[in-house]
Amino acid sequence: MARSRESTPPLECVVSDLTLVVGQLLRRLRSANPGDLNMSQSSVLARLEREGPMTTADLARAELMKPQSMKTILAGLEEEACVEREPHPTDGRQILFAITRKGLDERKRRTAAKREWLLAKLEQFDPKDVATLAAAIPLIKRLGDSTLP
Repeated sequence: MARSRESTPPLECVVSDLTLVVGQLLRRLRSANPGDLNMSQSSVLARLEREGPMTTADLARAELMKPQSMKTILAGLEEEACVEREPHPTDGRQILFAITRKGLDERKRRTAAKREWLLAKLEQFDPKDVATLAAAIPLIKRLGDSTLP
């Protein structure tokens, strides 16, 4: 049975609360794994791992940022030897950025630390609460996959 609109909190409260708790969770996950890479750099490494080598412009579009900002992120990752440049296979004017072995290792290390922290915390939760969180995952994913207006 669908819940009536009166029994749900106002959308403004849901938005405010969700924004707050998601931000807190992200900060906590980051603090569980201190390191040199920031969230943007980690996101770029994850995308390169998933999708393979990409140009600066393609990465900027995919990460919803300006190409100048992406250049700064890639410069930092290149300095840390987490990405390397490759020639574009069909356009000699373009450069592709690819994740290196060091970049893969760094991603795995950071992902493992976050997972270990989250697993340890969830093991302390009541099974009903874990089930509630699991049920919310598709909704949160749908929010994250939404395009901006």
